[in-house]
Amino acid sequence: MKEYEEIMRRKGLPNVGQLVRSKKYNTIWRVLEKREAWHSEREDPVTKEPRWTYAIYINFWKVQMNMEPGLGKTMGFLYTMDDNTFQENWEIVS
Repeated sequence: MKEYEEIMRRKGLPNVGQLVRSKKYNTIWRVLEKREAWHSEREDPVTKEPRWTYAIYINFWKVQMNMEPGLGKTMGFLYTMDDNTFQENWEIVS
C-alpha cells in the first residue's frame, strides 16, 4: 500500500469519479476505475529475468451528451513512479 500512496501523492493522480481534461483534444473524461497493477519492464540484461514495477491502472470514460455513464468510449493507462505521462496529457477538472 505504501507504493500506491506514494505514486498517488507524487503524480497527483485523480480519484474515481473525478473529471479530467485531455490537454491534446480538450475533451472531458471521468475516472471509472483505479487499481493496483504491475508493469513489465525490460528483462534484466545479466540474468535475463523479467522485471516488474508497481503501477496504478486508471480507466477513463469519455463524457458525452446523451450518453449514459459507462457507455461509449473508454480507455485505460498504467502509471508508474518513473512515468510523467499523466501530467503531460491530463489536467484534473473536478
